[in-house]
Amino acid sequence: MAQRQHVSLRHEYERYVEQEVENYKFSLPRQAILRIGDEAVSNIRAQAQTAFDELVLCSEVDRIISQRLRLPGYAAWRKRRLRLLARYRTPEHWGLAADAPIVRAIVPDADSRVLVAGVRQEGPVLYLAARGCQVTALEDNEEAVERVVTAASQVGLTSRVRGEPIGLDAWSPDAPLNAVVVSPAAFHGLTADQRTRVIDLLKRATLDGGVHLVDTLVAGDSGVTVEELHVRYRGWDVSIVDDGGHSRTFLARKSVA
Repeated sequence: MAQRQHVSLRHEYERYVEQEVENYKFSLPRQAILRIGDEAVSNIRAQAQTAFDELVLCSEVDRIISQRLRLPGYAAWRKRRLRLLARYRTPEHWGLAADAPIVRAIVPDADSRVLVAGVRQEGPVLYLAARGCQVTALEDNEEAVERVVTAASQVGLTSRVRGEPIGLDAWSPDAPLNAVVVSPAAFHGLTADQRTRVIDLLKRATLDGGVHLVDTLVAGDSGVTVEELHVRYRGWDVSIVDDGGHSRTFLARKSVA
């Protein structure tokens, strides 16, 4: 696991440097870019490399820009990044309670795949991504999906978050799932038959021991009732978690064969 994290951080750092350099290039007028190119050529020739190709020239241009931007080296960046990741791994950072159902029920690892459908806030998605999950954020509102993807990019979690602007009834998994988190809004507009097909599909796609959470079951705010969920999840270990306020979470865990 430590080796995998090291490789991932190295790759993340390289993408960080690349993005910063490209953003800087984009901000410059053409003449300024040409002057950097001339400086790169002079540097290469001063190093006795009389023959060089476009790749060498581009690499030197990027090195010059990195110096101008005073980008941190990998060791310094890694130290800072690890501090941030430790903070991101806490539910409180994303506005979640330490004993929230999503925190208690889902124990993620680097191979966990989670579907979050009916995305209202980016907090749950980013928390799970920061914990190492590969998260699919599903919402038929494109602006909501873009908001989540942008938030993931801002904290360096883009590689672990995939946004799909489609409804729950139009989506199908391309890999087994470890957990499913559904907002009642994801069921709005679906008929009883459609809800049955969706839930059955998600159940089949979930690995043994996996968990489903239907979040914030508020009276009058759900396209599906607790009674219906009990019927649909017959054979699973189910419970209702009360947050002490006006909302509840339906929790169902698939039995291990």
